[in-house]
Amino acid sequence: MWLDINPRSSTPIYQQLVDGVKELVARGILEPGERMPTVREMAAELSLNPNTIAKAYQRLEQEGIIETMRSRGTFVAGRTEVLDMESARQQLAGLVEKVLVEAYHLGLNREDIRQLLEERLDNWEKRGGK
Repeated sequence: MWLDINPRSSTPIYQQLVDGVKELVARGILEPGERMPTVREMAAELSLNPNTIAKAYQRLEQEGIIETMRSRGTFVAGRTEVLDMESARQQLAGLVEKVLVEAYHLGLNREDIRQLLEERLDNWEKRGGK
């Protein structure tokens, strides 16, 4: 499994794992039903503490991205349809708000933000984003 972990990042390693797995699922690189490496396997592969992997897996399971089946392993969960679009929009609005605060502190204006978002959307689609 290809994940880019930066130990010097201000983002905790477990969160980098969560974000990386979510991106692989969103891009279709990890498919629903696909078996995930065990905690020990992934820890060995990435040279990380197994507790860090376990924490990331726990978060991914809470978010419905993966599911663990006793005695069988951990698998990418099937995609669930958004039942409440308003809740999804509110959750995304909170994330956008954080991005806007960061953009303000970086000195970006409205047009800079719009252009960056369009570039990222185009890049996402070119790289197989769904």
